[in-house]
Amino acid sequence: MKKLSARRRHPLAALVVLLFALAATGGLYAALAPAGEAQADASAQSLAIEEGKKLYDVGCSSCHGAGGEGGSDGPSLVGVGAAAVDFQVGTGRMPLQAPGPQAPEKPVAYTQAEIDQLAAYVASLGPGPAVPDESSYDPSEGDAARGGELFRTNCSQCHNFTGQGGALTHGKEAPSLDNVDPRYIYEAMVTGPSNMPSFPDTTLPEQEKQDILAWLRAVNSSESPNPGGFTLGGFGPVSEGLFAWTFGIGLLIAVAVWIGVSTAKARKS
Repeated sequence: MKKLSARRRHPLAALVVLLFALAATGGLYAALAPAGEAQADASAQSLAIEEGKKLYDVGCSSCHGAGGEGGSDGPSLVGVGAAAVDFQVGTGRMPLQAPGPQAPEKPVAYTQAEIDQLAAYVASLGPGPAVPDESSYDPSEGDAARGGELFRTNCSQCHNFTGQGGALTHGKEAPSLDNVDPRYIYEAMVTGPSNMPSFPDTTLPEQEKQDILAWLRAVNSSESPNPGGFTLGGFGPVSEGLFAWTFGIGLLIAVAVWIGVSTAKARKS
């Protein structure tokens, strides 16, 4: 009996019990707390997808199909990703008002919260590019000189070398990039809307995209310096030659006609 009593009163017994209790409590928290947070995130995402589907059924399904499979009036949205929705709807290009060769930019029809819900639903149809983080399209993180080289190599054929835009075939056009939000330019590079090719990170890494954004901010924004004066649309020799011919040659012809008329009058007198 004395031996048993001594065991019950061992001084380490209370410490062992306390350690077990702490371990059990910590293990229980570690097991339940993250699961609860993950469950909350999953519930919020499910709610966003549900609300996005309601918006999709009203504003998009008539062209893109009930399940985003596409049809004669609109392409499939399976696998285009949230970034494509954020670009197309965030710039007002979608929903399309009338069929045409290209969706024009117009006032935005949805709030940003509704755009996020639409993007969540379309992203649930298949894996695709996600909406980028703000750090991904920060022009201040790019090298404008390097971006100019990349832009002239990959983009200037359509958008011209300062991003002023230009005409394409079949009634389409490369839009001007003047003062466009860097977020939408980045998303356009990732998703490739309309005739534009896509530039995933395997083709054009994120840093090079930031370099291009830095170049555009340097040459094609409200803060861009213009030491040359009138830019004539930034189209280079074409617009400059047209200006010289219309006004320069036209002025010379007018002067020549005036000299001829004055000479004829002088002879008659």
